[in-house]
Amino acid sequence: MLFGAPGQQIPTRRVVITGIGAVSCCGIGADVLFDGLLEGRFSNDHLVPGFEAGDYFGVKEARRVDRFAQLALAAAVEAYDDANIGDLDLDRVGVIFGTGIGGMMTLTAQQMVLAEKGADRVSPFLAPMMMPNAGAAQIAMRYGFRGPAEAITTACAAGTHAIGAAARLVASGRVDVVMTGGSESVVDPLALAGFKNMTALSTSGVSRPFDVRRDGFVMSEGGGALMVESLEHAEARGARIYAEIMGTGSTADAFHITAPLEDGAGAQRAMKIAIEDAELTVADIGHINAHGTSTPLNDQAEANAISALFGPDSPPVTSAKGVTGHSLGAAGALEAVASVLTIERGVIPPTAGTSQIDDSITIDVVYGEARPLDKPIVLSNSFGFGGHNGCLVIGRRS
Repeated sequence: MLFGAPGQQIPTRRVVITGIGAVSCCGIGADVLFDGLLEGRFSNDHLVPGFEAGDYFGVKEARRVDRFAQLALAAAVEAYDDANIGDLDLDRVGVIFGTGIGGMMTLTAQQMVLAEKGADRVSPFLAPMMMPNAGAAQIAMRYGFRGPAEAITTACAAGTHAIGAAARLVASGRVDVVMTGGSESVVDPLALAGFKNMTALSTSGVSRPFDVRRDGFVMSEGGGALMVESLEHAEARGARIYAEIMGTGSTADAFHITAPLEDGAGAQRAMKIAIEDAELTVADIGHINAHGTSTPLNDQAEANAISALFGPDSPPVTSAKGVTGHSLGAAGALEAVASVLTIERGVIPPTAGTSQIDDSITIDVVYGEARPLDKPIVLSNSFGFGGHNGCLVIGRRS
């Protein structure tokens, strides 16, 4: 990872992934997520089945933590256990966790309390439950991590941006280890009404990324987490290394609060920056884990960006959202976990819900059945309202 001005190479530490965790509409666990992607297991509910806050918190404590922060901790617990990290210098362990909205479920519930029962009955825990940094705080408190503990809030790019920021923090030498990812839980009548009235939600209730029939996204919840650390730190403790965060890219469209640039120029620049940061070329990319929300504008703009950067022979492209729906600030983190497991298992999951690619989309979308991964390097994309673009290159060096 370079992180310097164009043409300026700055020596930094390599950053590797040693633990992964996920809670999604497929269920609890990273492997459950990936199996669901391979099977095309779609649920109209799009809540996390089987999730019980009591598995992670005491009864009293759970009532004081919004569901988005509960999901953040659940994913982090799996990633921490998976990393088998042992003793740590807790001053050199950080948390960078993203969310698009934060504790909206608490906010809407307490607004009802205010309206129905009066101000004296509003919870004194309203502020700490609704704040977007509550997920990062819960993780830091659970494990005693005393390095930087920060929240990234860039709409649907938040999870990806959080992982990129964590990688840069480790690469800089400021810390040795960071727990990173993103979480979201806003499957709430108010949020659903707002997205519906802006015509972002699917009227059919089916997510069909890149399909000619796509008509919007399906709202979901979830949380994804990665334990990242310097290569030296991981090797010194004999850690299992899944993959490396080889490069990151971040740009702004500076165009519109919700609509992407039609030609995808901002997304194209973010992908290009991430690939150059990894000191790779477009020919090295074996798979693109697309943002692929199933909205007409987003899918077209992303396809345009991929075509412009990669030419007529794009790498195989897939979107997880045909299975997971769109979990906003958690999406990039869940898709990073999926990218890691794509590399680990050597297989690209198909894009569920998709059966007929739009004629105006000329990229190589994987649908119908899974494909083998020929090159173990994945480009993972996330693009959010506000024109926020984030990309990660995750892979294994030959």
